[in-house]
Amino acid sequence: MIVALAGGVGGARLAVGLAAALPPSQLAIVVNTGDDFDHLGLAISPDLDTVMYTLAGVNNPVAGWGRAKETWSFMSALAELGGDDWFRLGDRDLAVHVLRTLALRRGVALSAVTRELAGRLGIRHALIPMSDTPVRTRVLTARGVLAFQDYFVRDQCRPRVRGFRFAGSRNARPAPPFARIMRSRKVRAVVICPSNPYVSVAPILSVPAIRAWIKQRDFPVVAVSPIVGGAALKGPAAKMMRELGCEATALGVVRHYGSSVDGWVIDKQDAKLERAIEREGKAVIVADTVMNDRGKSGKLAQRVVSFARALAEQR
Repeated sequence: MIVALAGGVGGARLAVGLAAALPPSQLAIVVNTGDDFDHLGLAISPDLDTVMYTLAGVNNPVAGWGRAKETWSFMSALAELGGDDWFRLGDRDLAVHVLRTLALRRGVALSAVTRELAGRLGIRHALIPMSDTPVRTRVLTARGVLAFQDYFVRDQCRPRVRGFRFAGSRNARPAPPFARIMRSRKVRAVVICPSNPYVSVAPILSVPAIRAWIKQRDFPVVAVSPIVGGAALKGPAAKMMRELGCEATALGVVRHYGSSVDGWVIDKQDAKLERAIEREGKAVIVADTVMNDRGKSGKLAQRVVSFARALAEQR
């Protein structure tokens, strides 16, 4: 089995390719929940929904979030009544949030709700939130501590970043389906998708049991760089790196993860960094990592899986 750690658009796109390359018995997709929050009385799980919608083929590829063929009657009516409309919820998207909220209020675990929703959307692979225990990303900025969605959506990533906290992570535990996989000793490799290292992957690794599992691993960890040619294809990862004093390059990402990753997949635009990454003691391959359609996602996933299996055979 391969476990993919994912969040955001980049993570969702590689998850699609991995799901095409591997049968359900050989892939589990573990998704960040650090950006989850309550809004308008509803439980919102943005990264879970982005990955779920993309796997199901019902995502909005232009916006990078939400559903395709969306309508906005609810938000229009809310705005007319003076409601809080800074976080956009489409009419079709609302159905997911309502069902999730009702289930959570009945005491159903987030992982169980996610399994049910994913199944209804035709997803056969395991889609698992990192934890059923709430973990909330807090962004430390020049303006003070901001809840992630306030920083990301309300303030559109403008405040200068000084660091991050993951509230609740100390007492968080892996979601039961993920914990069973961790105990099974069937994991052949972990793939870190090209997701934001700070706000999509770091929250997952902030869960103590997950962090210890990675540290004590007997399998390789392969990561796809989210930085291509010195920029993030989607989102504020490069901006965050610069503001934190890091080099906003694929090499900078390699150094950020350090010993947590064994092998790197970098884009062909960054081929000149291959030798420098090897000098960091990492295996590396160069590929086309820009996934602007499902075919490219599939081709990249096949390269990633082959790379991960080759590293596993060397251990």
